[in-house]
Amino acid sequence: MVEWTGKPAYQQVADDLRRRIAAGEFAQSEKLPSLSELQDAYGATVTVARDAIRQLKTDGLAVSHQGKGAFLTRDAAAAARLADPSAAIEELREEVAKLRSEVGNLRERVAVLEGN
Repeated sequence: MVEWTGKPAYQQVADDLRRRIAAGEFAQSEKLPSLSELQDAYGATVTVARDAIRQLKTDGLAVSHQGKGAFLTRDAAAAARLADPSAAIEELREEVAKLRSEVGNLRERVAVLEGN
């Protein structure tokens, strides 16, 4: 997963985890993958995995407990969605499409009520 993109490897892992958190892949306050699981999943070193978790903690998305691992904060999913502009834009597009449909339905109902 970690590719030569010009972005540090830990940031690539943190970005992917943030995307997965925003998508709801992890339940609220759920334990995040362990460092060894992150290493296996992303083909990364333990340092990269540790720094990715540290970045999520810095962003307020996770907390860690000595010997137990890292866990999502209560509002991690909402915070992750706000941190990802492309996801936020897509969410807004979907909401605008839904609103347009509802406004169209309301126009039709008003036209029927007015006898047009």
